[in-house]
Amino acid sequence: MATSGEEVRNMQVILKDYVAGFPKESDMNVKTGSNKLKLAEDESSDSAVLVKNLYLSCDPYMRGRMTNSAVDDPDFSPFTPGSPIVGHGVAEVVDSRHPGFKKGDLVWGRKMGWEEYSLIKEPEKLFKIHSTDVPLSYYTGILGMPGMTAYFGFYQVCSPKKGERVYISAASGAVGQLVGQFAKLMGCYVVGSAGSKEKVELLKSKFGFDDAFNYKEEHDLVAALKRYFPEGIDIYFENVGGKMLDAVLLNMRFHGRIAACGMISQYNLQQPEGIQNITTVVFKRIRLEGFIIFDYFDQYPKFLDFVLPYIREGKIVYVEDINEGLERGPSALIGLFSGRNVGKQVVKVTNE
Repeated sequence: MATSGEEVRNMQVILKDYVAGFPKESDMNVKTGSNKLKLAEDESSDSAVLVKNLYLSCDPYMRGRMTNSAVDDPDFSPFTPGSPIVGHGVAEVVDSRHPGFKKGDLVWGRKMGWEEYSLIKEPEKLFKIHSTDVPLSYYTGILGMPGMTAYFGFYQVCSPKKGERVYISAASGAVGQLVGQFAKLMGCYVVGSAGSKEKVELLKSKFGFDDAFNYKEEHDLVAALKRYFPEGIDIYFENVGGKMLDAVLLNMRFHGRIAACGMISQYNLQQPEGIQNITTVVFKRIRLEGFIIFDYFDQYPKFLDFVLPYIREGKIVYVEDINEGLERGPSALIGLFSGRNVGKQVVKVTNE
């Protein structure tokens, strides 16, 4: 049992250099250093928090931070080569100078280094975990950023109505599986696409989608969508971009809504694909709106009040794909871009 002030091992996942094209496991390096379990007296922040990471979240947006591209938003700024990559995670407070956090508190947030112990210099961006009757890993997914993305993206950006026709791409992923269940709770007709027979079956048997298809088996996406939506699509929850978005535009109904959550098909392309059917937005009066979930973080309590009862009653289910051990982090993260994961991809750093 480690004691306060003791020096312990600190394994880290380091980005070697900026990445072009499809990322590889070899773009990252796992190294082992050490860390003290007590904040140093000369620590640069007088409100710093030292945490022991328990779970780390693998999210597609992290790919963009592996590229040296200029962005205005610090939450999407490039990673620093030679340093640990950073993302969302669940952790236990080891030491704290912040009045809002004490040793032993469980937290989740978006500034966790991919390492066993992290120094958090902006603890105001951490959320304290109060409900522990659900798996702690859920705070990387359904009770964390992906869950909020599904909730606010669907209910606020899409403005759904009972009986509407909803299509979700990458539907078995961390966000899509929830959007589909939220839509079913509203009485919508829901179809999702995924990249394997296993995932398609999951959408229909576990998440309650009305139907689903494997996009890799469809040679004509426009015709496929017409088959599943003969009367057109009211709401499209966009996770893919590229050819899928182009096909959806031709199948949208008048006054349809598209929530642009992500475009994973484009993240590894050095020359992004163009959209040919964008004029459809004009004559069909389609509202296409991009959103970033960080803009909704101040409404987190509202989200918890909504989703926790559904989880406890078993009316919403969540599938996770958990890799054990920080050394398996690079493989887990890279697997997102080939669809290797089934459900929300999580790295379990250590036992709770």
